[in-house]
Amino acid sequence: MRAVFKHELRNYFHTLTAYVFGAFLLAFVGIGAVLYNIQAAVSNFEFVLDFSSLIFVVIVPILTMRVIAEEKRQKTDQLLYSLPITTTQVILGKYAALLVLYLIPLAVISLYPLIFSRFGDVYLLTSYGSILAFFILGAALIALGMFISSLTDNQGLAAGIGIAVILLNYYSVSLSEYVSSTAAGSAAALVVIILALGAVIRYVTKNGNLAYWFCFILIAATILLLFVNSSVFEGLLPAIMTQLSLFERFTSFVNGVFDMTAIVYYCTVIVFFLFLSVQSLEKRRYN
Repeated sequence: MRAVFKHELRNYFHTLTAYVFGAFLLAFVGIGAVLYNIQAAVSNFEFVLDFSSLIFVVIVPILTMRVIAEEKRQKTDQLLYSLPITTTQVILGKYAALLVLYLIPLAVISLYPLIFSRFGDVYLLTSYGSILAFFILGAALIALGMFISSLTDNQGLAAGIGIAVILLNYYSVSLSEYVSSTAAGSAAALVVIILALGAVIRYVTKNGNLAYWFCFILIAATILLLFVNSSVFEGLLPAIMTQLSLFERFTSFVNGVFDMTAIVYYCTVIVFFLFLSVQSLEKRRYN
């Protein structure tokens, strides 16, 4: 695991990936600090982080697009299977290297509240609580990006899918409010989501029967529940999107509430997508 970690970290700094990632993150946070803390004279640094979270849509796919996809394209992933370590250790080593890369610009950003506190009243506890949440939010998105990278050997495709998925998650709550809040509208949206999940299951497992039965059972249960008790679906989609949105949970930290359930949710997302990345590599090994 340590060898994978060192190798990945060295590769990032031998290419432009580390520098582009750090530059984009620092530039976006810097712009937010100028707009909020300097020009608008607002002492809440957490508002800057809320503004800056949108940059994850671009920088996370750029950072993670090559992590596994490039190994597949160059067929060097076969060498990983010959190493005296498990697939889990390979994924954890790669993920640890990405986190270190993410922590470097974040360490610079963590100095901003201290600097601003010399010129005004800054809520340091709220600011650093938000920075911690900002880190865990980014860590969850990086785990998601790793999984997407494990699904293909095309870096461009991995980046495109990553941008689309993260952007959809960012605007999921707003978009769900445009869907009819009636029971039929929410049920129709749920059917679309089930079909999308079925497509992902079929792609990952290459098992059409599993995907078809998954979709059939859930869609049948949705339709049955719609006829039995349609009131359950009224306003259901916005509620689901609010619970699933990674960015929506970050808002509570910006508002000064240290939400432990959000931390647990982020950690669960990290473990879940790292597990899926391991399974994706394992499946390729045996194929």
